[in-house]
Amino acid sequence: MLSLSRFVILGLATLSFAHPGEEHHHDRAVELSVREFKAAAKRGLSACSEKLQRRDFHNRAAERRAAKVEARRRHLNSLVVRDTNTTADTSHLSSENYTSSTPESTIFASNGTCILNPEGETGPYWVKGELIRSNITEGEPGVPVTIEGQFVDVETCEPIVGLYWDVWHCNSTGVYSGVVAMGNGNSDDESNLDSIFLRGIQQSDDEGVVTFDTVFPGHYTDRATHIHMIAHLNATLLSNNTLSGGTVPHVGQLFFDQDLITDVEALYPYNTNTINITENVDDSVFIAETEDSTSDPVLEYVYLGDSLSDGLFAWITVAVNTSATYDPNYSYVYTANGSVAESGGDDSTQPGSGGNQTQPSQSPGL
Repeated sequence: MLSLSRFVILGLATLSFAHPGEEHHHDRAVELSVREFKAAAKRGLSACSEKLQRRDFHNRAAERRAAKVEARRRHLNSLVVRDTNTTADTSHLSSENYTSSTPESTIFASNGTCILNPEGETGPYWVKGELIRSNITEGEPGVPVTIEGQFVDVETCEPIVGLYWDVWHCNSTGVYSGVVAMGNGNSDDESNLDSIFLRGIQQSDDEGVVTFDTVFPGHYTDRATHIHMIAHLNATLLSNNTLSGGTVPHVGQLFFDQDLITDVEALYPYNTNTINITENVDDSVFIAETEDSTSDPVLEYVYLGDSLSDGLFAWITVAVNTSATYDPNYSYVYTANGSVAESGGDDSTQPGSGGNQTQPSQSPGL
């Protein structure tokens, strides 16, 4: 692995205004660091392959995911399968002849893709100090999605146990909870500061796995459909169900197949959003994470039934450099009185810039 100093990443993309203040900085020297990072990650993950195979890593993942799909299928009889590929400009409809009788162990065994995308910016709407919980829907309308992330240490090839996965994304019409700002829904609606929909944190189990129940994200100006994520290590769980201390070894974003996005956006309430859709191939962050790389930040998925309304099960494996440390920027903290505007962190999300102290300035309430 490269030493920590060799994958300093100051920004991932050219300037973009997804929401006011959501900027992506571009630097030629950084591009060289990113390429070195990707090359080293590729070598490291290749070396992991044999070890993971000996540990029966993929077969256990296949069995676990099959069980989760069965539990969430709600007695539906039809299964339609679509896979994702590493590039956004190819069809993501599976080339396999999967049917409803194809064993789930066959479907989920296609778990050969690990991603180690260069860590990206948090954007302006990370709310620091969110609650530990696995169901983050809060009654929001949209296509139900269960997302599973499996975290692997790129240096040891072992699952990362006890990691806290922090996720947040916009709702079906492109609005984030917990913030009030121009470009984020009704900027006069301060009640949104009391909302916590589509945000949450959950701890990985003995296989490095974290699962959330959520809804498919919508879209907003100049950004493709995506889910933000931060990984916390060595954090302390407080009695009020939030985290304190620890470090952040990974900051990133996850994306969806473009064909799937098109199908979802045709449904209500997604189709009430009049903002133009930005596709993956035109999204600055997506480009930065996939250009000249085997990194694949796109969630694999299956339908749980005959239609999108029945929901999706989506998964991804994330390889993390646990030695890296980031200090992600934030604009709000979650408190007993809802979100409070407060800026902090390092906008560059530069590795080695110091640990992220995740305890909010006021104690959150449940």
